[in-house]
Amino acid sequence: MTELHGWGRSPVVQARELLSEDLERATRGAALSRGLGRSYGDSSLPASADEPVVTSTLADRILAFDPATGLLRAEAGFTLEQLYRTFVPRGFFTPVAPGTQFVTLGGMVAADVHGKNHHVEGCFGSHVTWMKIRVADGRIVECTRALNGDLFRATIGGMGLLGHILEVEVKLVRIPSPWIYSESERVPDIDTFVEALKEAAAIWPQTVGWIDCATPGRHLGRGILIKGRWARSDEAPADPPTPKWRLRVPFELPSGLLNRVTVRAFNTAYYWKHIQREKKGIVHPEAYFWPLDQATEWYRLYGRRGMTQYQCVLPESAGPGAARRFLELLVERGGASPLCVIKDCGAEGVGTLSFPRKGMSIAVDIPVTKRTQELVDALNEQVLREGGRIYLAKDAFTRPDHFRQMEGSRLTELLAIRKKWDPEGRIRSAQSVRLFGDA
Repeated sequence: MTELHGWGRSPVVQARELLSEDLERATRGAALSRGLGRSYGDSSLPASADEPVVTSTLADRILAFDPATGLLRAEAGFTLEQLYRTFVPRGFFTPVAPGTQFVTLGGMVAADVHGKNHHVEGCFGSHVTWMKIRVADGRIVECTRALNGDLFRATIGGMGLLGHILEVEVKLVRIPSPWIYSESERVPDIDTFVEALKEAAAIWPQTVGWIDCATPGRHLGRGILIKGRWARSDEAPADPPTPKWRLRVPFELPSGLLNRVTVRAFNTAYYWKHIQREKKGIVHPEAYFWPLDQATEWYRLYGRRGMTQYQCVLPESAGPGAARRFLELLVERGGASPLCVIKDCGAEGVGTLSFPRKGMSIAVDIPVTKRTQELVDALNEQVLREGGRIYLAKDAFTRPDHFRQMEGSRLTELLAIRKKWDPEGRIRSAQSVRLFGDA
């Protein structure tokens, strides 16, 4: 038995964890697979302590790569960090990169991760061409969009509930240099930010924003808008970027230290740290894609109770005021956060339950307290009014009725496909028990 938890350390469970270089062997009879545990909630945790969970990180071999097409085939435990260090010096990178490099290929498929370029490249699953999966009855099945297409679509964004992902093939893209060219600017309020983000998304392949969700009034949602692209060879430094140093957060801060007063002070300082209204220049790719990875175990800053992240997408049909309404409710309910990220989203992904849709995504870190459930309930009700939905890879508190209302026919379709491939419900997680009604 070992202690397992997601990135936010809420909840924490005891589980039978299996580690093996041979995923085909290890997954026989297992109830769930997990990678590096970077999902925030309970999606990679077992439904009960006596059900074995396979951790895939030892199965991390590259099986094939074709530089002519960019097709990479690797075991599910191969990480984005390994991909970055192996292929960026060779002029290739993943078309979609999430906010941390400490994720596995299997995890990227299961959560159908997205990045700063969703409005251009969509989710990771849009670039996956083939998978090998052990399904619930023990068979090992290959799938593509055409071969076992229902299993393929449902596995992308299916949170590991359709089977154990063993191998993945994905198409990498060529990059002109290993550096990023970025421009950033201060934006005074959320309404201006939404407009500026939309304008930037029409020009730039990658856009993201940090916003201040703790300062009420006319400055609510002020923040830093960041735009980027891979630097051209003629503007990039001659030397390749060296690996970034990482600092470990050595201890837990006292619970309650992150409150309205301290978060508001931090947000004000962070906003004005961007002294120039606009900045332009070459940026290290690790600092650009994964700034939080430079402080390992940063969840310790939220105290021993842990933290969760609430991430939703507000559809374009909700109008430009949806972001302000969401932030006003967040402030009213005391959901002060030092980390609030906003991104522009494009069309829905190929996965049956893929998260983003055309509109705007907002992600907020929340310390876990006695009032967290109440806050998440209120945010979910607001997201339902706007016609939006939440991201399962970040969720630990959503109630099943809220989730069913958000997903409707998409959830019905996923459950039907899952019933076909796993009629006895052998593959399950703590999240599927909480949200899908698993036994």
